[in-house]
Amino acid sequence: MNATSRRAFLQTSVAAGALGSLPLTGQNANKPDYRGPNLILVRFGGGARRLESIDPKHTHAPYLTHVLAKQGVLFNQMEIDHFKQAEKINGHPIDTSHGQGTIYIMTGSYAKLDNAGTVDQFTPTVPTLFEYFRNKYDVDPHQTLIINSEDRKQEEFLTYSNHVKFGIDDKCEILSLYRFKRYLFKQVLATGKRDGQALSKAQRQKIQQEFNQLKAIDKRAPLKENPKLIEFWERWRHHYGDSGLKNPRGDRLLTELAMRSMAQLQPRMMMINYTDCDYVHWGIRSHYYNALGIMDQGIKQIVAAAKADEFYRDNTLFVVVPDCGRDNNLLADIPFQHHFNTKHAHKIFALFFGKGVPKGKVFDRGCDQTQIAGTVGQLMGYNTIKAERSKLEGAIA
Repeated sequence: MNATSRRAFLQTSVAAGALGSLPLTGQNANKPDYRGPNLILVRFGGGARRLESIDPKHTHAPYLTHVLAKQGVLFNQMEIDHFKQAEKINGHPIDTSHGQGTIYIMTGSYAKLDNAGTVDQFTPTVPTLFEYFRNKYDVDPHQTLIINSEDRKQEEFLTYSNHVKFGIDDKCEILSLYRFKRYLFKQVLATGKRDGQALSKAQRQKIQQEFNQLKAIDKRAPLKENPKLIEFWERWRHHYGDSGLKNPRGDRLLTELAMRSMAQLQPRMMMINYTDCDYVHWGIRSHYYNALGIMDQGIKQIVAAAKADEFYRDNTLFVVVPDCGRDNNLLADIPFQHHFNTKHAHKIFALFFGKGVPKGKVFDRGCDQTQIAGTVGQLMGYNTIKAERSKLEGAIA
């Protein structure tokens, strides 16, 4: 039995006994309370080019470019594998895609990824920011959140790594439409009602089939349900109902989940995995432009919510960074439709602002996506021991 499986077995065994009665706070008296800044990390996702994101003349994200960039430090020449050593060191190509880029941000490493069961279900092999954070500080799982897209269920596996000294005991939680459906279908099947109406036999069979399909996606050992998240979904269901026709969709959904979590769960560390830019794969360039604007407005709403909330006001570090860039194929009808590991797909950026970050600086020197993790660790007070690159010193006041 490997270390991860052993932890899962122990957790499941203990959960059946005394652990189930423990409160969600103060579970580990041996770890100090966390008193540093909160983190809101925005994956400017689905692949975003610099030109339409941060170029003042061409941006479709005006709040990011014209307002927030002046409040922090912009690294406008960041790249994926800028130092061109990762493939040589790790013996595998560095892919410019969404799941991989997200893990590079979370871990500060290009280490080879494990597979969580099927293709594209990646699991980090080195610790994530969430694991470092919870391993050092007494922070509850529901206060470390990933807000995930309904269209990328393969990213539901990024809650913990396979690293022997970290892993499941230091996991974070995820809020997503996938997670809500798992909660909802269980409730509907238990009560035999949906939106107050009794289910027919055919409806029950259909929901059971959908529920089984959702559960089958995750092959890992089942974990104990978090009461705080059940509470969260109860409120969500009370507000939006069961149909799925009233709640926002796409990246607007992620913004809504993030803002509600700030009000109800007060996460100390939150990563929002925007991804609407990827709809440009359908062959319509306006999908990409609109997605940039939706993410931009989402960030504006979240920053405003943080300023209005005493828990976050003046004590929150913000980081905005793409998962990957996009191609620049001038012979194609849509030059930026794909991100096939080309030179431009490696070109990204990062913006730091908020607690502990200088204001109004632009760094136009080359730097690397894996430097983000170490910089966040420095600003939040923990060591990212497996991150491969030095910190972005310019982001630290």
